[in-house]
Amino acid sequence: MRAHLSLWFNRRGWSDLTIGVPYLWLVLFFLLPFLIVLAMSVATRTPTAPPFGYGGENPLVNFDGYARLFTDELYIRAFLTSLSNAGLATVLCLLIGFPMALGLTRVSKSWRNILLMLVILPFWTSFLLRVYAWMGMMGKNSWFNQMLTQGWNWLTPEGWAVTSMPLMHSNFAVVLVMVYTYLPFMILPLYASLERLDPALDEAAMDLGTRPFGVFRDVTLPQSIPGIVAGGLLVFIPAAGELVIPTLVGDAASPMIGRVISDEFSSARDWPMASSVAVALLVIMVIPTMLYSHYQAKADGEGKR
Repeated sequence: MRAHLSLWFNRRGWSDLTIGVPYLWLVLFFLLPFLIVLAMSVATRTPTAPPFGYGGENPLVNFDGYARLFTDELYIRAFLTSLSNAGLATVLCLLIGFPMALGLTRVSKSWRNILLMLVILPFWTSFLLRVYAWMGMMGKNSWFNQMLTQGWNWLTPEGWAVTSMPLMHSNFAVVLVMVYTYLPFMILPLYASLERLDPALDEAAMDLGTRPFGVFRDVTLPQSIPGIVAGGLLVFIPAAGELVIPTLVGDAASPMIGRVISDEFSSARDWPMASSVAVALLVIMVIPTMLYSHYQAKADGEGKR
């Protein structure tokens, strides 16, 4: 009996354990917290501790929080600001990261390892310290600000001259710091996708008379779409829910949705409303990912036929 159980475990046990551990992780640290936040989102705000309740004088299920998402200007503006800043940061990361990732695939292996280390080098420094460094660089008397000011005064008419650029506490500052912060998340998936491309395809296209831009447009770019989508999701999803960067360098009059959720939980102590905003943000982030995964799996299945 013991030998039979040992044989079964050797055959099935390790595979089941390998599959089960990630699912257990997702249940404990994603599904359960999501269900808790979802339950709070349909509760009613109360002066008790915790500040929400169900039943009694309160309705068992309250959808007022979700209704306010479509009627309150604060939440509409915060969502639009978050999505626009995150979208712009994603596009800029792609425009900067694609040439860098493509260049990494064209250099020798010795240089490639050094350049990859430089790409991930910022991760060795505290995220908060990097944001504070950008705050210092965007100050009125910093060399970075003075350089931009001189460039502005040189390019614009004399009547438009300025003494310093108002960089801090603006959406420009938020997008700039997010691009710097999340650029490696775009470069690495692009590099992994571009590295698998066969150089012989580019050579064959050029031998057939295709110009370099045509080779990039018709051969390299279509095959790098999985890396573009993966990098875009890795940048856009955390950028849309970013809290630290908008709080430190953003405009308090035009907050992003992460700041709104934090304020609702801490300052306003309106946990049901904060949970409603968090659930709505999660839905907005998860649906595109699920749609991409579905169509990618469908495309892979059709490609194997």
